[in-house]
Amino acid sequence: MPIARHRPLILGATAALTVLGAGVYTITAASAATGCRVDYSITNSWQGGFGANVNITNLGDPLTSWRLTWSFGAGQQITQAWNATVTSSGSQFTATNVSYNGSLGTGASTAFGFNGTSGSTNPEPESFSLNGTVCTGAVGATTGPPTGGPPTGGPPTGGPPTGGPPTGGPPTGGPTGGPTTGPPPQPGSGKQVEDLNRGLISVRSGSGNLVSWRLLGTEAPNTGFNVYRAGTRLTATPITNSTNYLDNGAAADASYTVRAVVNGTEQAASEASLRFTGGNYLDVPISSPGSSYSANDASVGDMDGDGQLEIVLKWDPSNSRDNSQAGVTSNVFVDAYRLNGTRLWRIDLGPNIRAGAHYTQFQVYDYEGDGRAEVVMKTGDGSRSGTGQLIGTTAVHRNANGFILTGPEYLTAFDGLTGAVRSTVAFEPARGNHSSWGDSNGNRVDRFLAGTAYLDGQRPSIIMGRGYYAKTMVAAYDFRNGALTRRWLFDSTASGNSAYGGKGNHQLSVADVDADGRDEIIYGSMTLDDNGRGLYAGAGHGDALHVSDFVPSRAGQEVWAIHESGNAVSATLRDARNGQIVFQRPNNGGAEGPGRGVAADIYAGNPGGEFWGAGTNMSGLYNSAGQSVGRQPSSANHLAWWDADTTRELVDATRVDKYGTGGETRLLTAAGVATGNGTKSNPALSGDLLGDWREEIIWRTSNNSALRIFSTPTPTTTRLYTLLHDPQYRVAIAWQNTSYNQPPHPSYFIGSGMGAITRPNVYVR
Repeated sequence: MPIARHRPLILGATAALTVLGAGVYTITAASAATGCRVDYSITNSWQGGFGANVNITNLGDPLTSWRLTWSFGAGQQITQAWNATVTSSGSQFTATNVSYNGSLGTGASTAFGFNGTSGSTNPEPESFSLNGTVCTGAVGATTGPPTGGPPTGGPPTGGPPTGGPPTGGPPTGGPTGGPTTGPPPQPGSGKQVEDLNRGLISVRSGSGNLVSWRLLGTEAPNTGFNVYRAGTRLTATPITNSTNYLDNGAAADASYTVRAVVNGTEQAASEASLRFTGGNYLDVPISSPGSSYSANDASVGDMDGDGQLEIVLKWDPSNSRDNSQAGVTSNVFVDAYRLNGTRLWRIDLGPNIRAGAHYTQFQVYDYEGDGRAEVVMKTGDGSRSGTGQLIGTTAVHRNANGFILTGPEYLTAFDGLTGAVRSTVAFEPARGNHSSWGDSNGNRVDRFLAGTAYLDGQRPSIIMGRGYYAKTMVAAYDFRNGALTRRWLFDSTASGNSAYGGKGNHQLSVADVDADGRDEIIYGSMTLDDNGRGLYAGAGHGDALHVSDFVPSRAGQEVWAIHESGNAVSATLRDARNGQIVFQRPNNGGAEGPGRGVAADIYAGNPGGEFWGAGTNMSGLYNSAGQSVGRQPSSANHLAWWDADTTRELVDATRVDKYGTGGETRLLTAAGVATGNGTKSNPALSGDLLGDWREEIIWRTSNNSALRIFSTPTPTTTRLYTLLHDPQYRVAIAWQNTSYNQPPHPSYFIGSGMGAITRPNVYVR
């Protein structure tokens, strides 16, 4: 099992020692010119290696830069680091700040982390020195600026971004719906998000390259950006009206960096651009576990803390089954890949996890808050980690029909970088009596949903759901300090919860519906409060739902839900906070309801978002009053912001279309790729994964040799914060792979006529 050790290292002279709790100590000095506290913790261990976190608290005069030195006594070496530049000479190690964390006021803290190698023992360092002074908190005269100059150069390649937010793109034209000003959020205020790099990409556009990057949610909205090609500046003045730049006439293989300009001062260079070598696509090589497997659902997370996202991929065997179908299935495999195709690990879920859309919903997120993502999913006896560790025993519990109705069930958190087991607990919601879920043949007992939610308003938690046709249970877990712990458990069969049975969908959504800073779980037609108590229940089971501020003229967010029962309404638009119906479509006269429906602003001729679906009584494009404002779109599947404006485009099969009153306009026909999940025709993943705020789409290649990432080649003068720093959108990327995949939506309205947006209330560790 991984080891979590935490040791505050404080060596002092004349000072008072104060216990702060949980083994953390500080030194208070009468008048300190230099002084510090260092909290060193081993966050995880594996054979021959370990991960560590180092937190520095400055107890002396303010610092404009810092340099921390220490020695290892057992030959440990550091293989990679984040949030600092680490060098070594023998057993001596030096960490220097990067540009964004060099300033440390009195009492301020910063942290960095690293992975390293170790032998049979891994003792902690005996002492640390800050800018040449041992961390003592010693008494002395105020001396002015600290010794030790700032480090030279930028952060290590692939490291966290430096400077302010990117603002690129064509220098002409005004931004649409640009961010407003406001003070930057502080740690402990708002929600913790990933410390992303610029996501800088170069996509071929005509005879030039479209260079685009992220405006980070922690940055000032007026930050400008200069664009450099091979070290030569291209922009006469900093770009402030977008986060992209069209470099006409440039060679396809040109390399770019961007530099933020903050208060007139140019910051350090970003990481080098990621070139889409296919023109408007990038192939990420993958390796199949066998000829009968197809690449299926994907997710993303920063596995090593360098600010760049890696891809987690589920492999689906050709004999996978829907829950309603009998038959033994082959093992399910889950891989992690860097964007260059390097495979980090492969997890084999073993014989007691059935293959199919309803069984394995994997969540990828930094739950521990250490800057590196974990992968959390249901496991069983015979599952093996990315390092080969056996979970449970080798017993096989499936019956002759292929169903697994006996034997233990586990929930496992895996290390995102190594695939090693971090924590395994008994899975809840437990199956109990499998016939209580709606049938007795093993169909409805194993309908699983999963998600990620900020239940405390600051840190993400894991959501695991079971059942939705009858009995419904939802559990919330935290992963902190290397351990999974249950936060709450909801049971529709418990006293007072009977209204919540049979209300679930084939997917869920997560949003702060009551604007209290904490997330709720929209589980089909019912919604659970952040504390796991029922908030309201509505019309019944369905196959699709979408949650966002689709109607900006009314307060709060809305839920567009499709309902399957032929004796109930076919679709409802409801107030996300209290379930009040805004409008609904009539029932289907006893026929099964529509299987699909979508909500988004796809038509600029109607204020706010539009709502549509497939099937009976869904023959138009509806506004928030339930009136038809246009023809029914050609698809009701996925979505993407793709072209230059803020209306969203239709994604179906392997194409992107723009809605029009007379018909669709084809924007992309992706060649050489295929969809997943049968008639659902899903991409592996879609969302704002790289570059500016517009969305990428990942399909598998037809021969399953690569994941092909497509990105728009079209410049825009709209400037928005990266959608990955809107927590509602980011957790939607995490739950997108759940059962019947749905596209992600932000917490605010993006569309024609949108107003100014505010800086997200987020912070990075």
